[in-house]
Amino acid sequence: MTVPIVVVGAALFDGGRLLAARRSAPADLAGRWELPGGKVEPGETPDAALVRELREELGVDAEPGERVPGEWPLRPPYVLHVWTARLRPGSAAPEPLQDHDELRWLTPEETGDVDWLDQDVPAVRRTLAHLGLPGGALGRTEGPAGR
Repeated sequence: MTVPIVVVGAALFDGGRLLAARRSAPADLAGRWELPGGKVEPGETPDAALVRELREELGVDAEPGERVPGEWPLRPPYVLHVWTARLRPGSAAPEPLQDHDELRWLTPEETGDVDWLDQDVPAVRRTLAHLGLPGGALGRTEGPAGR
C-alpha cells in the first residue's frame, strides 16, 4: 500500500476574506481556483511546509493556525490537508509568483464566485463551516481530483 503524500492547502484569511489562487499550470488545471499551498517535503512538518509554500508561491510571511478536520484525495498518492493561516504583521501583499496567474480575496459569501478545483470545493466548505462562517454557493461537487 502506498503511503499518501500530504499536500497542505492554506485557508489564508485577512480581514475575514479568504485568498483564492487561480492555477496557470499544468494545462489541465489552468484557469481553476485553489487554496494556495503545496506538498510537504520529507522531514518537514505540515505547518513548516505551509509557511514555505506561501513564501515561494505568494511572497508572503504567513503564520499557520489550526488544521481543518478532514482530508481530500488528490491524484494518487497525494492527499490534501487544509490549515488556516494569516499574514504576519509587516508581510508583503500576496503576489502570484509560481503556478498562479491571479489572486482574489473572497468574502465567505463570494466563495461561490470562482471555479474551484474539484477537491477544493469540499475543503473550502469544510473550512468555512469549521470557522462558523457562511459559505457561498460553491458550484462543483466532489469529483475527479486535480493537482
